[in-house]
Amino acid sequence: MSLEFNQYLQQQLDEIKAAGTFKEESVICSPQSAAISFKDGRKVINFCANNYLGLSNHPAVVAGAKKALDSHGFGLSSVRFICGTQDIHKELERRISEFFGTEDTILYAACFDANGGVFAPLLDENDAIISDALNHASIIDGIRLCKAERYRYDHADMNDLEKQLKAAQNKRHKLIVTDGVFSMDGDIAKMGEIVALAEKYNAMIMSDECHSAGFIGQTGRGSAEYHGVHGKVNIITGTLGKALGGGLGGFTTGSKEVVAMLRQHSRPYLFSNSLSPAIIGASLAVFDLIENDTSLRDKLMDNAAYFKERIIAAGFDIKPTESAIMALMLYDAPLSQKFAKRMMEEGIYVIGFNFPVVPKGQARIRIQISAAHEKAHLDKAIKAFTKVGKELGVI
Repeated sequence: MSLEFNQYLQQQLDEIKAAGTFKEESVICSPQSAAISFKDGRKVINFCANNYLGLSNHPAVVAGAKKALDSHGFGLSSVRFICGTQDIHKELERRISEFFGTEDTILYAACFDANGGVFAPLLDENDAIISDALNHASIIDGIRLCKAERYRYDHADMNDLEKQLKAAQNKRHKLIVTDGVFSMDGDIAKMGEIVALAEKYNAMIMSDECHSAGFIGQTGRGSAEYHGVHGKVNIITGTLGKALGGGLGGFTTGSKEVVAMLRQHSRPYLFSNSLSPAIIGASLAVFDLIENDTSLRDKLMDNAAYFKERIIAAGFDIKPTESAIMALMLYDAPLSQKFAKRMMEEGIYVIGFNFPVVPKGQARIRIQISAAHEKAHLDKAIKAFTKVGKELGVI
């Protein structure tokens, strides 16, 4: 039976390979940075990391991790409510709350856990969740674990959001859920319009700021700040694993009552080990760097504007974006894999995305800009994209 099952799985894997969509893993043997090295000796410029602020190997962040290792040890071997809460965990939760202007914060092993554990403790069959069609998989999975009635609105379509809000009017509590920045397209949620509709229909708002915290908005507070409605989003989830250090860890921040209920009933929090002190120490160092200094954020956004202008001028089809993510549309899945392979040969590391990560027929190369990139990195990438694009008949 085991042999039969494994043969069945191998057949599925062979079909994925034949379709040209098999996902390979490249083994990096250097720290995460603008330029990285692979185990096979290749050195490339990295344009597919979530290292937006360039903090993954920042000396101050590394020093923060080492300091916490010395003072608080390697691991806690416990969940938070038993003996897994240290003073530095509470300090980081306080710092995140201060950064977003909220009352309290709860830490998770990852934002996938934060999104997976936020809905069921707060809502039930008397309530409604209204979710953007392109929300992250973790949000979708979290909603599935909740008994609230589910509504979905077409991506960023405010007319359809209003239609769904009207349909949910008989429900006790209504929660609009959206990514702050959509990770595969790079567009920013229309938070100003969402807030207006929430106020009109007496709904709450939750946003996932994983791809925006630290750099979207004038001071990096996310999509609400970008649209001038900072403080009007009820629940914010985010990660410490992207711009905010790049290690591991997620969080939910909001009212003290929301966070208190999550501490009591959120299963990923109750049944997962505490974050390692090294991650906490590194994260505290991140907030030291970005709380009152926007220089990294400003460099990132300058880099993104510079790159976007030139890649569009080269003739590529780029989805509308004001973030550090650019979706270079190829539409054909095998072409996206071939394009990424050729870019690697040119010394530029990017990944081709296709179904099921993105909808069928929407294959693309996702380009992610970092504050760690210098103009020379950007120019080399633009030159390589142009060369490969012409070679493969894309432009």
